[in-house]
Amino acid sequence: MKNFEGLLEQIKSCSKKKLAVAVAQDDAVLEAVKAAKDKDIADAILVGDADKIKKIAASMDMSLEGFEIIDVKDPTEAALTAVKLVHDGEADMYMKGLIDTKGFLKSVLNKEVGLRTGKALSHVCLFEIEGFEKMFFLTDVAFIPYPTLEDKVDIISNTVAVAHACGIECPKVAPLAAVEVVNPKMPVTVDAAELTKMNEEGKITGCIVDGPLSMDLAIDPEAAKHKGATNRKIVGDADILLFPDIHAGNITYKTLVHTAKVKNGCILTGTKAPVILTSRSDTFETKVNSIALAAIVAENLKKNK
Repeated sequence: MKNFEGLLEQIKSCSKKKLAVAVAQDDAVLEAVKAAKDKDIADAILVGDADKIKKIAASMDMSLEGFEIIDVKDPTEAALTAVKLVHDGEADMYMKGLIDTKGFLKSVLNKEVGLRTGKALSHVCLFEIEGFEKMFFLTDVAFIPYPTLEDKVDIISNTVAVAHACGIECPKVAPLAAVEVVNPKMPVTVDAAELTKMNEEGKITGCIVDGPLSMDLAIDPEAAKHKGATNRKIVGDADILLFPDIHAGNITYKTLVHTAKVKNGCILTGTKAPVILTSRSDTFETKVNSIALAAIVAENLKKNK
């Protein structure tokens, strides 16, 4: 799969998914779920203040025909109602509306009706970047500030599952660092080497892990040739870019979004069902792409149950 157009084509062979939106009285979110419905990606259950949802929809000239609306005025209760729909299998995906991230995540982690699995939660962004013949999975760029080695194992597992859902049978995972050799004074390189060893020993499966790798060796075959790194498992053909911490990941993410011609979609993983945690600053296209990515992952989860 080379682009989001291919992802949308893949969705055509999936059963139509259902999205539960927490505190849905948000114009940007309503616009995105309407587009997702129109594109046959997903139907939506809108949980929140029904009067406000209807008022916003009217101001956008948006028909609410075909949308289920559950009237819950209190944002905390609305989030719990929405996440329970996913927990109980009445919806396939969970999306943040007009509620702060902390309150939204509390509902995701709720012991009774949330979406915990025991794994670390992590964030993955799928990027289509002009000039590249493939897409990249960036992780974790928004959730875990300083992942431990154990966290990184979970992040890889979470992201590999997303890559598998997108049709990549054995994704190549590049644990990134500033250099491509182990340096005891640079702990992230030690972690990267340990992750590679764990993959070789069968403790991390479903993928190929090769690290530490600098960014150029991970994504540019020519750079790998010039540096004499053609004996590596990854020679500029990584699928998953594993960042050492949130700073490196977030700076790369924002640099791409604001300077390059890209399309992207993001989800929270490590949960029983895909979670769409978009920001108000995300574009309409990013929100729709995120719903599409979540739908593909939801379909794969359904197949593997």
